Amino acid sequence: MLPRYRLQPINLPIHDLADIERAIASLAEQPNGGVLFPPDVTIFAHRAQVSALLARYRVPAISIYSALTAAGGLVSYGPDRTAIFRQSASYVDRILRGEKPGDLPFQQPTMYRLVINLKAAKALDLTVPDTLLVAADEVIE
Repeated sequence: MLPRYRLQPINLPIHDLADIERAIASLAEQPNGGVLFPPDVTIFAHRAQVSALLARYRVPAISIYSALTAAGGLVSYGPDRTAIFRQSASYVDRILRGEKPGDLPFQQPTMYRLVINLKAAKALDLTVPDTLLVAADEVIE
């Protein structure tokens, strides 16, 4: 338990949609439960089904994937994928022009996006503070 924040991290490994449903169902049994999805290809691949499960079990979810938020998750905050792809394209161009990949500098994302799904918040009986709405890059209504 992290007493300062009153959080209890729980590690729930998943491998398929059945594992995801079991994990979400178990979180729904906890008072004030919610889920923070780390970057994971399984969650991203099943985002529509995951969002449906989150809605069915009334579990709020936060992830880095704006696509999961668009599909029904509550909030996402993560790197702007379009900006990352643009950066990648410039690196491909430099490599094709003869630069060695090992000579190119390592780059980290510089642009992040906050996306809030008000429809999901309403379904969960949550009120999103105006200060957070103003800070959001996108609000889904």
